[in-house]
Amino acid sequence: MKYYEMKETKIEAYVKSVGIFSKDAQLAIKEVGDGNLNLVFIIKEKDTDKSVVLKQALPYVRVVGESWPLSIDRTKFEANALEIQSRIVPSLVPKIYHRNDDLALIIMEDLSHLGLMRYEMIDMKKHPRFAEHISTFLADTLFYTSDLYMDSEEKKKMTARFTNTELCKITEDLIFTDPYYDAESNNINPKLKPYLEEVFWKKEELRLEATKLKYKFLTEAQSLIHGDLHTGSIFTSEEETKIFDPEFAFVGPSAFDVGKVIGNILINYISWSGKEVIQEKVDDYRSYLLNTINDYYNSFVEKFKVNWEKDGRATITKIEGYQSYYMENMFRDTLGFASTVMIRRVHGLAHNKDVDGIEDLEKRKEVQVQILELAEEIMMNRYKFNNIHEVTNLVKEKTW
Repeated sequence: MKYYEMKETKIEAYVKSVGIFSKDAQLAIKEVGDGNLNLVFIIKEKDTDKSVVLKQALPYVRVVGESWPLSIDRTKFEANALEIQSRIVPSLVPKIYHRNDDLALIIMEDLSHLGLMRYEMIDMKKHPRFAEHISTFLADTLFYTSDLYMDSEEKKKMTARFTNTELCKITEDLIFTDPYYDAESNNINPKLKPYLEEVFWKKEELRLEATKLKYKFLTEAQSLIHGDLHTGSIFTSEEETKIFDPEFAFVGPSAFDVGKVIGNILINYISWSGKEVIQEKVDDYRSYLLNTINDYYNSFVEKFKVNWEKDGRATITKIEGYQSYYMENMFRDTLGFASTVMIRRVHGLAHNKDVDGIEDLEKRKEVQVQILELAEEIMMNRYKFNNIHEVTNLVKEKTW
């Protein structure tokens, strides 16, 4: 089947032809995609309220336009990753009802009854089960797709299957390279530009540490990672958490996903210093955010170790002292990757609404400098921290 871009008239005929809805169903179709890459539609049957989501990859980067072509094969990586994740943590990812690799589309469970975590956090909503859920998702998906558990031959086959060249290149450039110099792709607050030119882009030691982390991203094929796990790829409520959009999935460094979650939470934490909100509310929400980071990371470590003790198959899992070595490296890399994510979200191509929602550019700049300075402090001192509480205590002591 030849690829074509889905329009509303074509969508109705297609979903009926593949048996998602009956031929006489009355459908309402709404385009809801606000991401950087894809088309996303919610399709609802008017009489029954049955609904699904159809996601289709475009042959270019949507946020930029046709001047940046991109392979539609990324949908295969997303569908393949969701299928593996659904076997490991079925309650934490959307169900797939249909996939068509030729048309680069997936039809999946509609999660619109949940809130996108980024916007939920901007509204100061709390999610008491998030730390429990995200720690389970990461501990299980990262362990059970690693050499600690998998047969060596099967792991290598999986690694080859997830050679996600184009999207990895986007990450390599936009996270680890472009933010450290005046790259054309950067999206810069004009009030921030003098600080970048006079201060940030002159930090050669910081750029060296980012380069070390880039090399880990390039070379450490530890686990099947989501690859783009942030607060914009998580749906939440007080009782549910669903992780979606793993089109950047590949076999890479396990700590990358773990760190991205922490980095995005810290961006929200700092963003409140640029907003006119009652200080008591800010203090309460910030306390919740730091407790979430502590609970999430500590639970992740505990669950990962339980998986190791229960299901570790490789000889290396039986060697005394190796688990401690592995988890210590995981912690250092988690902090490093969290820092790189914080930096790229300040003046790289894609930002967080948490900060860009601050309309006063001078206030936004002040928040952005605070994010950059905290990210630098964490990255440069990641070998000095003994545990996650020391990191969150450092954040708490700041006077923003």
